[in-house]
Amino acid sequence: MTSAPARLVLDNEAVQALRDPRHRKHRRALAFVEAMLSRGRSAAPVVPTAVRVEAAWDRRAVGAATINRLRVVDAVLDRPDADRAAALVAALRISVADAHIGAVAAAPPTSCAVLTSDAGDMPRISAHLGVPVTIVSL
Repeated sequence: MTSAPARLVLDNEAVQALRDPRHRKHRRALAFVEAMLSRGRSAAPVVPTAVRVEAAWDRRAVGAATINRLRVVDAVLDRPDADRAAALVAALRISVADAHIGAVAAAPPTSCAVLTSDAGDMPRISAHLGVPVTIVSL
């Protein structure tokens, strides 16, 4: 039996799905987040700030009330993460948001799941960093 990842990282579409109850993937995304939290082994979900910007999630907006209730934590793009993300962009030709996801996934604790609609880039990022990432497709 494997233990639950220590951290759940959200990508752009996961954020969009959690923000809007009418989004076609809202129930699936919400069910996964709730399942991770109910196990008690995972911290609050994390969203890299570059992803939050890409998804146009303004926490102050009235329309953000649904996702704000989940208490998703921002992962800021500090100097070490920015360097790691920049190296990923240069090496893999990926978006800034995906590179920031990779930087967050590589930070301790390294037990990480990424809730994503882009299952193609995440294995490449994981392999490049040498960090195991559980990929959960939306």
